[in-house]
Amino acid sequence: MRVIFMGTPEFSVPVLDALVEAGHEIAAVYCQPPRPAGRGKKDRPTPVQARAEALGLEVRHPVSLKGAEEQAAFAALEADVAVVVAYGLILPQAVLDAPKNGCLNIHASLLPRWRGAAPIHRAIMAGDSETGICIMQMEAGLDTGPVLLRQSTLIGAEETTAQLHDRLSEMGAALIVEALARLPDLTPEVQPEEGVTYATKIDKGEAQINWSQPAEEVDRKIRSLSPFPGAWCEIDGQRVKLLASRLANGSGAAGEVLDDALTVACGSGAVELLRLQRAGKGAQDRDVFLRGFPVNKGARL
Repeated sequence: MRVIFMGTPEFSVPVLDALVEAGHEIAAVYCQPPRPAGRGKKDRPTPVQARAEALGLEVRHPVSLKGAEEQAAFAALEADVAVVVAYGLILPQAVLDAPKNGCLNIHASLLPRWRGAAPIHRAIMAGDSETGICIMQMEAGLDTGPVLLRQSTLIGAEETTAQLHDRLSEMGAALIVEALARLPDLTPEVQPEEGVTYATKIDKGEAQINWSQPAEEVDRKIRSLSPFPGAWCEIDGQRVKLLASRLANGSGAAGEVLDDALTVACGSGAVELLRLQRAGKGAQDRDVFLRGFPVNKGARL
């Protein structure tokens, strides 16, 4: 098929690769414009732009698709379908209607649960036992369109957002290839009204750990915010990101370090901190972290 691909972050790159490998013609790749990054604040292309250029594909990065000129340029591509995954711009109705088979979105949740911007983070934070990928026919509402294909997967007890992100990206790549192959025979499934939840964008203000919460909630927050923005607490007056954890046995005052292996008491139960990052330093596994920054039993976080 003749496909317009629309995506921006690392999550979208395996999908682009899968479409190319499946033999689809990529009419153009749409992504967010390069933005200042790094110490020099030089414009850096998005992961999708970098990959598309390496593949020799045409890249477009309009600031908006609301203008008539941009919409006409999109329609002039005469695509069979547009594949959208974590693109980052709202698609006006004229864009949604332009491809012969409309626009298909790869969404990283089991719709209608976790519509919106941060479905992977929110699924882990809420303690969901499973999540998945939906291939959805896009319409004007926020992730409200009918679902063409879905695939579920269990969320691991110690899985972080980074790990689940990578698994779901590969699942989405395989599922969209299947969807395009079966497109004429797929029956759209209207999303039920019951069970709708919204995955609001992650706010950095959510990231500070409250040790008085139950261990289950603390553990889920650490894993759901890893690697970005990174849950954090203060240890000996220094702000430290907590990037991996698991539930542990033990009890004590909230925030009390219970042993020499960074098991920390919560409002109920305890968590074991497995990976940490001090300001200005790289992320380190617990044992390496403790060699350079000892945290003794009885300390309070």
